[in-house]
Amino acid sequence: MSPASTGASTTVGAATSVPSPDSADSRLTPGGPGYRRMSFALFLAGVATFALLYSTQALLPLISGEFGVTASDASWTVAAATGGLALFVLPMSALSERFGRRTVMTASLAVAVTLGLLVPFAPDLTTLVVLRAVQGAALAGLPASATAYLAEEVRPKALITAIGLFVAGNSVGGMSGRVITGWVAQEWGWRVAVGVIGALAVACAVAFRLLLPAPRHFVAGSLKPRVLAGTVRDHLSDPLLRRLYAIGALFMTVFGGVYTVIGYRLTEAPFGLPQGIVGSIFLVYLVGTVSASTAGRLVGRLGRRGALYAAGGTTAAGLLLSLADSLPLVLLGLVLITAGFFAGHAVASSAVSKTATHGRAQASALYQSAYYVGSSAGSTAGALAFHAGGWAGTVGVGLLAVLGVVAITVLGTRAARLAARGFPPCGKAA
Repeated sequence: MSPASTGASTTVGAATSVPSPDSADSRLTPGGPGYRRMSFALFLAGVATFALLYSTQALLPLISGEFGVTASDASWTVAAATGGLALFVLPMSALSERFGRRTVMTASLAVAVTLGLLVPFAPDLTTLVVLRAVQGAALAGLPASATAYLAEEVRPKALITAIGLFVAGNSVGGMSGRVITGWVAQEWGWRVAVGVIGALAVACAVAFRLLLPAPRHFVAGSLKPRVLAGTVRDHLSDPLLRRLYAIGALFMTVFGGVYTVIGYRLTEAPFGLPQGIVGSIFLVYLVGTVSASTAGRLVGRLGRRGALYAAGGTTAAGLLLSLADSLPLVLLGLVLITAGFFAGHAVASSAVSKTATHGRAQASALYQSAYYVGSSAGSTAGALAFHAGGWAGTVGVGLLAVLGVVAITVLGTRAARLAARGFPPCGKAA
C-alpha cells in the first residue's frame, strides 16, 4: 500500500531487457526532448491509479449508512480493490514483458477508468465490491510496467529523478482521492464523490496516453510460464526475501486497518467531525513522503535492522497515542503511524531489490503482492476488530502486526550473529 503511498509500487516490473550501449545516447534525459512529457504523463498515471484504488476509503461511514451494513462489510470496497491488485500484479508484469509497457499501462488505465465511471451506479454492496475487485485487478498493470518503462527509456543518471516523479504521482493520487471525496461527499453524497474521482481519472488517463512518448528501447520477451514459475519459486525459497515480504505485508496491515477505520472513529463521539474534515485527515500522508525520503539516512545510521526496529517502535507509539479521546493526540498518533509505516516500507522494499540476484522484476512483484495482501487483510481485520471492540480493537490488530515485524527482524538479527560467528546460516540475515 506500499506501501505503501506510499513508494513500493514503483519497483514492480523492473526491466529485464536493457538497452544496448549503442542506443544509450538516445534515451531520455532532463532537459532533452520528450523527458518532460514522459515525466508528466507518468505522474498523471500515478495520480489516476491511486486516486481510484483508494477512492472509497474515506467514504466508508457513508457507504455503511446507505446500504445499512457494518464497517467490516463496507471495508470490502477497499480490500477487494487492493486484493485484486495483489493477485494480478505478477501476471501483469509478465504481460508487459511480452506486449510492451505503454500498451499494458494504457489498457489497464482504460479498463480501470471505465469501471470508475460505473462504480457510482452500483445498486448494492455486492455489486460495488465486485466492481472494485475488477478495478484493482486492472490497475495492477501500472505498477507492473511504469518502472520498467523508465528503466528502458531514461538514462541511468536521470532514473532516480524520473521514478521520484512517478512516486509523487502515487502519493498525490492516494492523498487527493481521499481528500476530494471527503469534501464532495459532505455536500452531495458518496456516489457523486466517487464519480468525481472517476472523471478526474479519465482526464488523467487521456492526457497520459497523449503525452507518453512511444517506447524506443523495449525488446519483447516471450511468455514462458515454466521460467516465470521457476523464478518465483527461487524467490520464495530465499529466507531473507520471505522475511522482507512478510515485513511489508505486516506494515501494510497496520496502515490499511488504521486508515480504513479512522473515518468511523472521527465521525463518532466524542469527536463528531464532518465528512470533509475527516477526508482532510489524509493530508497526514505528506509526513510519509518525508519519512520515506529520509529512510536511506536512517539505514546509514542504524543499519537495516535498526531502521526496521525504529520504524516499528514509531508505529507502535502512534497506535498507543491514538487511543486517547483527545483530537490533538489522535492526530499526533496518526502522524507517528504514517511516518513509521512509510519508513519501514521504504527500507523493506529497497532491500528486496538489493537482495534478489536475478528476476528482480518478479522479486519486486512478489513484494507488491504481499504488500497489497497486507492492505486487504488490514482493512478487513481492522474493521472487524472495530465492530467487535471499537477503536481499541483496531489498535490491537495493529500492535500484533508490529509485534510480527519485530519478531521477524529479531530472527534476521539472530541469523546475522550466527553467520558472524561462523555457524552455517539457515538463511540470509534480514
